[in-house]
Amino acid sequence: MREIIFDTETTGLESKNDRVIEIGGVELINNFPTGKTIHIYINPGDRKIHPDALAVHGITEEFLKDKPVFADVAQEIIDFFEGAKWIAHNATFDMGFINAEFGRLGLAPVMSDQVVDTLAMARRKHPMGPNSLDALCRRYGIDNAHRTKHGALLDSELLAEVYIEMTGGRQAALGLMGSDGSGAGGNEADDIAIGFTGRPRPLPNRVTEAEMAAHATMIASMKGKAVWLKYEQDE
Repeated sequence: MREIIFDTETTGLESKNDRVIEIGGVELINNFPTGKTIHIYINPGDRKIHPDALAVHGITEEFLKDKPVFADVAQEIIDFFEGAKWIAHNATFDMGFINAEFGRLGLAPVMSDQVVDTLAMARRKHPMGPNSLDALCRRYGIDNAHRTKHGALLDSELLAEVYIEMTGGRQAALGLMGSDGSGAGGNEADDIAIGFTGRPRPLPNRVTEAEMAAHATMIASMKGKAVWLKYEQDE
């Protein structure tokens, strides 16, 4: 399965009026990065960059002056994503801008069944949050210390690591090998040499002392009626 983890940076928050100024993407095949990426800066024409957006990504109008306009790179983007799922964090935002850009050129929009929102995934998996990209990097022990500003390619690379962890991709791939070491599909193209290394440091305990104290208080308030106490006693 081919997937593209991607991110955009824009001139502002309104997809009808603001423009995409950067897109970055990382290709995954069966939940593993292939090394193929896309990274394009885009000239927004006469659309000014909102100061709030500038504070987030740091991309200036001066920097974008000599960059191509979206019409000049649209086909490159379409070709890179061809046949793949579009995966983004808060995908509604990114796809609103991408489809608005395609619409201005008379191109077909990306349909919703081709899009995966990792923010929605994270909210289902970790309903207590937080579920920002930085928070998920901390949760999964992914080093994001070099992320001082948002950047489409850097954020895509971090999100790819988060997505692989959230979907259990590294563990699931172990089941794809046949007993003879060949790929489950039986074809040479299915055989992917993968090296596994241990995690450099254990993941931190995700339960805080405050949460444990709150849980203990709740149990005490139930005055011995908590059903799982029976199982603790049996153990």
